[in-house]
Order: sequence, then structure tokens, then C-alpha cells
Amino acid sequence: MNQAEKELYLREYSILKNQGKPFFPYALAKDSVMAAIVLGVIIFLSLMFGAELSPKANPTTTTFVPRPDWYFFFLFELLRVMRNVPKFTAMATVGVPTIAMIFLFLLPFYDRSPERRITHRPVALAAGLFTIAAMAYLTYTGANTGSPNTVDMKPPANLSAAQKDTFTQGELIVGQTGCLACHTLGGNGNDGPGPNLTHVASKVPQQQLAATLINPTPPMPSFAGLPKDKFNTLVSFLSDLQ
Repeated sequence: MNQAEKELYLREYSILKNQGKPFFPYALAKDSVMAAIVLGVIIFLSLMFGAELSPKANPTTTTFVPRPDWYFFFLFELLRVMRNVPKFTAMATVGVPTIAMIFLFLLPFYDRSPERRITHRPVALAAGLFTIAAMAYLTYTGANTGSPNTVDMKPPANLSAAQKDTFTQGELIVGQTGCLACHTLGGNGNDGPGPNLTHVASKVPQQQLAATLINPTPPMPSFAGLPKDKFNTLVSFLSDLQ
């Protein structure tokens, strides 16, 4: 914007400002009416649908799926994507949001155009659209991500229908018994302190797998107390992970 355009803008702005109405009581009245409408909608929704209450907390469960409030889904998804790279965990939880907020706060300093129309401010427009799109995408994927207590692995192609059914049941048992807290299976679980079990059957025979589940090395708990059918299903599942 050259000097002539700037002077024209300031003159037009001065004229429009003199023709405008004071903030009090006009703008304040409009804000008050809108606030009352929003409050009324919230009260109506709470009376019609109530508050969603979850079951009482059970500290002994291993199948509880923690979820943040919906407005933190984008940060939850960002952390989930980087969970297998521990050195980037701090960057995902603190670094990225902080850097984004800094750039947002500094926007008036590196985009100093007096133009009020957003279409004539490409830097501000691009920054706003990118931020909205990124948060919307991460919020959507975070809301629809699978449970951290489940294993999402395809059974080997050479298995029969009955064996594939056992494989699927084994995935459920692995999630229910808390194995993913210490082990990685495919793209699920945690990287330690236990070893990666994605291809455990190619290194450990079935008999040794069963023996390890019964008499494991601490701090791994023993699975000798599992019902026999669940124990056999778990051993069969692990023995198929070639």
C-alpha cells in the first residue's frame, strides 16, 4: 500500500468512525442479547439431554480407554502420532502448541497491513485457514481413533477360518490383559519395557511362549491364573505372529 492509498484509507476510516455509534449502549446491548441467547440454548440442551455420566472409576480395570475432552482431541492425536518416538513427546505436547501460539500472537507484527478485508491480507488468511484446517483434521482423527487397548493386526493369510477366529479372539485377550502397556504389537502398544512382540513367533517356539506366560521374568506378571481356554487362545495368537 503506497502513501496515497494509506491517506485515502485513513480519511475513509475517519468518516466512517464519525458516522458510527458508540460502544455503550449499542454494542453492549447486542453482546448482552447474544450472550442471553447462548445461555438459553445451553440451559435448554442441559434440560433436554442432561449430562453424560460415565460409570464409576474402577482402579483395577485394564480395559479403560482414557479420552480427553473434545477440545483437546487435536493435542491428543498429535501425541498419539508421536508416541513411538519418545524424544519427540515433549515437542508434541508442549513445543508444537507453544510455537503455534507464538506465531499467532506475533501475527499483527509480521502482517502490518491496514487493510481490513481478509481477502486482501494473504498472510493472515493463510495462517488462519492453516490453523483451522490442522486443528479440525487432528480433532476428527483424534475423536475417531481406535482404543489403545486393542490390537489391529491382520491374521496371516495361510490360516484357516477357525485359526483366524482364534487369532481375532487372541487380539481381544491381549488388549484385556494389559499386554500393550509394556509391549508393541504392530502399530499398537508401548515401546518397552517389554520386547516387541510383532514377530515373536519367529524367535520363540510355542512351548517357550506358554512357559514364559506362566513363569515370566519380573516385572511381567504371570498369566497362570487365566482361564484355560483364554490362556490357550493367547498362546495360539502369539505363536501365529511370524
